[in-house]
Amino acid sequence: MNVQNTVELSKSTKAVSDWWRGGVIYQIYPRSFQDSNGDGIGDLKGITQRLDYIASLGVDAIWISPFFKSPMKDFGYDVSDYRDVDPMFGSLEDFREMLDRAHDKGLKVMIDLVLSHTSDQHPWFGESRASRDNPKSDWYVWADPKPDGTPPNNWLSIFGGSAWQWDPRRLQYYLHNFLTSQPDLNFHSPDVQDALLDVARFWLDLGVDGFRLDTINFYFHDKQLRDNPALPIEARNASIAPAVNPYNHQDHLYSKSQPENITFLERLRELTDEYEGRACLGEVGDAQRGLEIMGEYTSGDKRMHMCYAFEFLEKRALTATYAKQVFDQLQAKAGDAWPCWAFSNHDVQRHASRWGLDDAAIRQHTVLMMCLRGSACLYQGEELGLHEADVPFEMLQDPYGIEFWPEFKGRDGCRTPMVWTAQGEQSGFSTGEPWLPVSAAQSEKAVDRLEADRQSMLHHYRRAIALRRAHPALASGAQSEMRQVGSVLMFQRENASETVFCAFNQGAEAKRVDLPEGNWRVIGQDLGGVDGEGSVTLHPAQFCLMVRDEG
Repeated sequence: MNVQNTVELSKSTKAVSDWWRGGVIYQIYPRSFQDSNGDGIGDLKGITQRLDYIASLGVDAIWISPFFKSPMKDFGYDVSDYRDVDPMFGSLEDFREMLDRAHDKGLKVMIDLVLSHTSDQHPWFGESRASRDNPKSDWYVWADPKPDGTPPNNWLSIFGGSAWQWDPRRLQYYLHNFLTSQPDLNFHSPDVQDALLDVARFWLDLGVDGFRLDTINFYFHDKQLRDNPALPIEARNASIAPAVNPYNHQDHLYSKSQPENITFLERLRELTDEYEGRACLGEVGDAQRGLEIMGEYTSGDKRMHMCYAFEFLEKRALTATYAKQVFDQLQAKAGDAWPCWAFSNHDVQRHASRWGLDDAAIRQHTVLMMCLRGSACLYQGEELGLHEADVPFEMLQDPYGIEFWPEFKGRDGCRTPMVWTAQGEQSGFSTGEPWLPVSAAQSEKAVDRLEADRQSMLHHYRRAIALRRAHPALASGAQSEMRQVGSVLMFQRENASETVFCAFNQGAEAKRVDLPEGNWRVIGQDLGGVDGEGSVTLHPAQFCLMVRDEG
């Protein structure tokens, strides 16, 4: 079989330090997970209360979105103190307790480090903007205006408008790739790099098991501040920003993804490797070169452990054709990369709605994710089969959605509170008025209701994760080149101890496919998998999983 480059490890011999390779990570958006004090906002104590539930899913780790001190203009992704917990989420002591409890239950804990920018309320920015000659004057990206007073170049913010904001104190512009209240740090300054590595060390010393690194390819900018070229219409896609956003009109050659970033990532990896069993997961935000950058950032053992791009987080459905296309590109551009796949997260419409999936299709996609080479990220509520919540304009909190409404409704629809109980106040999320409304439609799929039904989506997710754990080839084995027969996607996963054949019908009609020669034993029947001998008929949303009988 034509095997992609990968390290073949089995669970039985897998080193503790490699838990992340093929691991399943559960993302928690803390504002919306569990409120413990009735203020309508989820918190760290709420996470601690729900650790038994998370552990019951069979996942390897949790990733917690930012809980640092912040003015919350971008809900924690605008940090004003990297070394402390915002009071709305609790305290450092609450974090330590949560961390210890998670470890007791066998869960790793990854935290979300936002290093590319800070809040404009961070003391570093306050000092930097005070003058052009203070010790932190170059800690952010400052530039003089053009002779006519306009910004230094044509770079655009993902959240709309110019990426430059005028500051009357310094009579200069500062760079912000996101909100104007999120100034970009200047990674060309060695002092900035050292300060951020000290932040990482602080949390590693505290005992975290790794980092999810926000916007990892945004760290460096082009020193010459060259204009980004226009992007041809046919090359545009809406995977990073909505189609109505002019950000998609540029090829962002100079505002991000600079070659100097590699050296910093190697410094961060070197630091992380001082602590056993820690891992770095990078978010690569690039609509044209995401897989290529993923390969660059995870190449060898001196850079990031894994990265994810946005190929399976965009509007385009995960068909057999598209899945093969992505994996063919991955092999061609980044054969040594270790990817991490996600279908949903806190920034995109939930995939059940985005791809228009019914329950049968959701179930099949779940099994497919557990069979793909790479690690996997699940987003809170995904295991319940939740669709996107409908949040009316007057209740929106997300500045991104408010800016581009109604063509783009923002990210609040995937951030509504977790539904724990079908009945009762705020579906068990809070005793107070929640920061976003609880979705009545989602409450129909609350945890307590699905727990009682052994055939529910929740139990299906548990069985799918258990299948991955039971078959090391699925977690960390090599993967053959994908084959497509009509609407059916087929591939094999293999390690030293086993070979698993996988076939998924992603179409609307039944398809009959030939099975590979050899003695095969069906697995995954409790997930809806079908059996066959020589060939098998797969109806829409059906799949076939078989392990080779070496005896």
